[in-house]
Amino acid sequence: MENDQTGTPSALAEAVTRDVLAILDGPADNQRLEQALRHLSKWRARLIENTLTAREGRKVLSGPFKGLNYDTRATEGAGAARLIGCYEASLAPVFETIVARAYPVVMDVGCAEGYYAVGLARRMPDTRVVAYDTDPAARAACADLAKRNDVAARVDVHGTVAHADFARCADEKTLILCDIEGAEAALLDPVSAPALAHADILVEVHDCFAPGLSAQIGARFAATHDVQSIGRAIDMSGLPDWMENLSDLDRLLTVWEWRMGPTPWLWMQSRDVR
Repeated sequence: MENDQTGTPSALAEAVTRDVLAILDGPADNQRLEQALRHLSKWRARLIENTLTAREGRKVLSGPFKGLNYDTRATEGAGAARLIGCYEASLAPVFETIVARAYPVVMDVGCAEGYYAVGLARRMPDTRVVAYDTDPAARAACADLAKRNDVAARVDVHGTVAHADFARCADEKTLILCDIEGAEAALLDPVSAPALAHADILVEVHDCFAPGLSAQIGARFAATHDVQSIGRAIDMSGLPDWMENLSDLDRLLTVWEWRMGPTPWLWMQSRDVR
């Protein structure tokens, strides 16, 4: 690891040290300690990602998106878990179902840098992916990742999504993949967007921000969908052999996804059998 070297501390080490000292400046406090721990954990995870990249390159090593050229940085959350291929490991069986169904359209709402949008486009050669993100930097990263993986012709990148955009779900079988940091509470509303009744929906629900939100959204779709709640899972089976030499803490940080609380996924499959 980079920080195991002796000699002059790196600029990053100096910056992180200053940050941690600033966080801890004051009387003993559990919240300060938790903030410092999280900051140090992110620093260590970045070093692990750098080492992983230096040794293995930037192609995903395992999982549903094995072979994806992930030559970018995650715009949100952990990069190492994505490169290993164990990111959101509990969704792996769902993604295999999605690929097998070969949806004509995938709407990826909250696409970030495009890990899922581009990963699905690679595995579904007849599918058009419409990716949305409100962050211009994320949109640019997603478009670039699509080019690097030779799927740019089938990945359309847009900004905000509105209820009216879901109208297409009534005309062609559509998968909606949604991860928008709590805004799903307002967006996934079958009253405002009745065509959602026809779509299969995989949504990360941020109960960590609004306790009970997953139950609320599941109830909205109970009349039209089979609703399954999927929790968190850790899968270390894809770690390269050389990581056996790392400490237990470093191995855990490799698959750590930076979550601050519960973010269950709902896999809601429409009963529309068209």
